Amino acid sequence: QVQLVESGGGLVQTGDSLRLSCRASGSTFSSYTMGWFRQAPGKERESVATIRWSSGSTNTADTVKGRFTISRDITKNTVSLQMNSLKPEDTAVYYCAAARGIYVTRANADYWGQGTQVTVSS
Repeated sequence: QVQLVESGGGLVQTGDSLRLSCRASGSTFSSYTMGWFRQAPGKERESVATIRWSSGSTNTADTVKGRFTISRDITKNTVSLQMNSLKPEDTAVYYCAAARGIYVTRANADYWGQGTQVTVSS
């Protein structure tokens, strides 16, 4: 079955960088859209960036555009999120998600990882 496993979270300071990885297994993902979401305490889960597995087309939230970049490695079935110039407001649990089709949202995600904690201190 499909499994998504995140890694790469940690405790960093303002201005630092982190690279998150999502290892996907159990399927070929040519018909999927993959995404990174985050959820801070007391807030709802929000989309950070998404990528079409087949084409590589991306969509990035305005709040992180210019700082975060999503990418995928087809040969390794991984999706990465490069996070630069981190701010305290980026602190959240980051989740990898996958959906069959051209969009992935909280509502239509078929699979979720368990999440990885990112904490940015000021």
